[in-house]
Amino acid sequence: MNRVGFELVAEALGFAALKHRDQRRKDREASPYINHPIALMRVLSLEAGVMDPLVLAGALLHDTVEDTETTPEELAACFGPEIRALVMEVTDDKSLPKAERKRQQVLRAGGASEGARLVKLADKICNLRDMAESPPYDWDLERRRAYFDWAAEVIDQVRGTHPALEALFDSAYARRP
Repeated sequence: MNRVGFELVAEALGFAALKHRDQRRKDREASPYINHPIALMRVLSLEAGVMDPLVLAGALLHDTVEDTETTPEELAACFGPEIRALVMEVTDDKSLPKAERKRQQVLRAGGASEGARLVKLADKICNLRDMAESPPYDWDLERRRAYFDWAAEVIDQVRGTHPALEALFDSAYARRP
């Protein structure tokens, strides 16, 4: 990655940290939310060898519109239209009921851009790992299993995108409770 790419990723990290600063994960430890986007970047870069700065920045920013007050316009102003588009591809429409949002993820995954598919793979890998290691305190076994199965439905739509990430997903899925 060149200096410009590194600067983009560093800016995205700072932006995401600021936007998620008061948020905590729903795991048993209530860990800082920013750990999740950082985990995606780590999976992509260190475990799968993805070094595209747009994808890495998109991974860091993937939950900003969905889970903070960030607008798509703000992302475009700060990071440009490509990153805005990538983030919007992986952003759920919170105005829809939860079941419909989940259904839409399955339907939309296969038609997403390569960058969005990479972010989606990393997101599901990290979520399954987190679910296996430290599930949300209020999720029973049935709900955790249902999440694993739904994540597999989403990832089945993007198979053929990146064999190494798909193998990491399969390894995480193998830990299904």
